[in-house]
Amino acid sequence: MLSPARTTPAKPRVQRDSIQFTLDDGRCVDVLRVRDPRARRVKLSVDERGARLSLPLRASLVAGERFLHEHRAWLAAQLAVHVQHAGVGLQRDVTEALPLRGAMVALRWTAGRATRLDIDTDGRLLFAAPARAGDAALQRALRDFYEAQARADVGRWLPRYLAELPRAPRRIVFRCTSSQWGSLAPDGSVSLDLALVLARPSAFEYVLVHELCHLLHADHSPRFWSEVEARCPEWREEREYFRAQGRILKGHLRRLLAG
Repeated sequence: MLSPARTTPAKPRVQRDSIQFTLDDGRCVDVLRVRDPRARRVKLSVDERGARLSLPLRASLVAGERFLHEHRAWLAAQLAVHVQHAGVGLQRDVTEALPLRGAMVALRWTAGRATRLDIDTDGRLLFAAPARAGDAALQRALRDFYEAQARADVGRWLPRYLAELPRAPRRIVFRCTSSQWGSLAPDGSVSLDLALVLARPSAFEYVLVHELCHLLHADHSPRFWSEVEARCPEWREEREYFRAQGRILKGHLRRLLAG
């Protein structure tokens, strides 16, 4: 006689939805509500992506809304801080400076036949665009500019490290990521966050060194960190810089490229 097959109960899944919450000043904000089996308590957090309310599975939705109301002053203050740090979106003839290499660089707007952003002879940024160019065209030109500047930086730094590597990176790509600053794929391709070009150059170079050292050691063992230290003795300071400024940099880039 065959016994019935035993089935393993499915693990509870993370559940996400968005709710609207009204602040004391009358503004309505979207709050991402997450019911997470790993959560141990109700938690409210704010980052460059917005507000997030985390709930254990045992917590009721009513308890979550009550927690929001109890912390609405804190929520408003945190949202204001992140908006201030992230800056505003790219606005034609309004935006007067753009972040680049750890500084805000003055920007001048002018009419042009093609939509293009360049560095002028005086070190300022010059954004040329025809009158018909919309927000999408401006954001695309800004992204192209940032990627060209990032590639120029990598092009200056990479040669000094290649001789000590078993092989050169297969390719280097730039993406906008939510958390990581860099990664090394199994085929030897290096992926870097485009927001690195907004950071101070020494921090950007540290991330490049970090990923290149993974060509020597795929893990984060003491041997790996010894290789990083030999090439970037100040790596701890650069890591702390990203812990303090990373979300601000990512948020600023996201706002500029998303409008």
